[in-house]
Amino acid sequence: MFQGLKNDIIAGFSVFLIALPLCLGIAIASNFPPISGIFTAIIGGILATFIGSSGLTIKGPAAGLIVIVLGAVQELGQGNVFLGYKLTLAVGAVAALIQILIAVTRKAIIAEIMPPSVIHGMLAAIGVIIVSKQSYVLAGITPNFTRPLQLLLHFPLEILHFNPIIFGIGMLAFGIVTVWPKVKAVSWIPSSIVILLIVIFFSWYLNLSTEHTYIVFGKTYEIGPNFLIHLPVNFFEAVQFPEFSQILSPISLKYIIMFALVGSIESLLTVCAVDSMTSNAQPSDLNKDLFAVGVCNLVSAFIGGLPMISEIVRSKANIDYGAQSTKANFFHGLFMFLAVVLFPSLLNLVPLSALAALLVFVGLNLASSKEFIHAYEIGRDQFFLFVTTFIATLASDLLIGVTIGTVLKLFLHWIRGNSLKSLFFPSITIKKKAKKTLIVVEGPLTFVGYLKLKKTIEALAKNKEKLILSFSAVTYLDHTVMKKIQTLGQEFKEVEIIIQENQQLVPFYSHPLSTRGKLSS
Repeated sequence: MFQGLKNDIIAGFSVFLIALPLCLGIAIASNFPPISGIFTAIIGGILATFIGSSGLTIKGPAAGLIVIVLGAVQELGQGNVFLGYKLTLAVGAVAALIQILIAVTRKAIIAEIMPPSVIHGMLAAIGVIIVSKQSYVLAGITPNFTRPLQLLLHFPLEILHFNPIIFGIGMLAFGIVTVWPKVKAVSWIPSSIVILLIVIFFSWYLNLSTEHTYIVFGKTYEIGPNFLIHLPVNFFEAVQFPEFSQILSPISLKYIIMFALVGSIESLLTVCAVDSMTSNAQPSDLNKDLFAVGVCNLVSAFIGGLPMISEIVRSKANIDYGAQSTKANFFHGLFMFLAVVLFPSLLNLVPLSALAALLVFVGLNLASSKEFIHAYEIGRDQFFLFVTTFIATLASDLLIGVTIGTVLKLFLHWIRGNSLKSLFFPSITIKKKAKKTLIVVEGPLTFVGYLKLKKTIEALAKNKEKLILSFSAVTYLDHTVMKKIQTLGQEFKEVEIIIQENQQLVPFYSHPLSTRGKLSS
């Protein structure tokens, strides 16, 4: 027991070192006060641990939500950042109530059926948006544009006006976060703590906390505290409450949907991913975990924090550092609280460009060429969905991008000879036999129809009898279902699941998880 607690403390402390600069950076990039990211991590760590947080997941703010939060602040505030922040807190509170409602009504499974290519296309677009905005912060430049494509297009010219010291610190941080993990001798030390120690030293040595000028090659540059983060000396004085005066406006309603939808999907996908990384005898209860996220989001919104999810990078680090239970998440939140209460003056020496460098690194990973290559390898149809969602998200917003990608996937299934009714309502028949149950599926089985099958399996799995899934009469299987079939055994470890395939189905492309259909279709 003591050894397990020791492992959780070490893992929690290690994750805290990774999370601290990211929480600050995500808050600033979202146009929230820096302390709001800390609020979120503290609530997500300390509170979630006691109300149903799954296994080894770490709760906190996520880079994937930056674009939504920033958009809400800008659109709701109409130039008034503080008002936009307060109105966005109200949006977060209502979205949290929706997440709680989804969890209580046991509908969290809906996140599982979202098309992977659409989700990854959205995340790749988020990565590009993060890079487009944070590259300017890294270089110490104030952009004249706001749209991601405009920012990217003009960056090659704008970079000529970079602030040498600020840009130098940012590139140093970017170099460390890129190279440090690859050096085996020191990779066990989180690169984020190395960055913090080095940039705080440079900030003190260069006196960045005092406004002054310096000259490089005959050109004068300004430098001062506006290039540093600002945390309140008194932690509790930073608490802010939501402003609900515009909660029924079309803009608020749009962002409520996005907060609830994207936050829930990202969080639940992380839980599923973490389950696959561990050898837990029992998979996580998605509804219970989403309930914990919803409650924490509600509390976070009422004290001025960002929306949170179960975050994949920190959760993966938590596992790698040897976490044994949810207590690791608790200690991550506790150390975060102690840091901002005891050392706010020290943290206020962290340059914004260093935090921007970490976010650029995260953004580049989200939009990595590997994501595009992976989508293409699965099949040209999935690549088409991925790229369409990617472009639509960049050109509009996340909700429109995901909607277009999802509708387009349904359209592809329809033009391949499947009726819309059969897509949404697959024929499922249950046949009971001695100590085993046969589930017969007929017609097409796609991402929108998988929900019905999953509910059937969940109900029958309670009897702990062998389940035989007969797909012999299935005429069409999409990529989403192929992925879910692959993990059914992990999700329902208490029962033996046997899958009888339709040998007449052939993959449309060479990838083993490609969409499958009959040659005649």
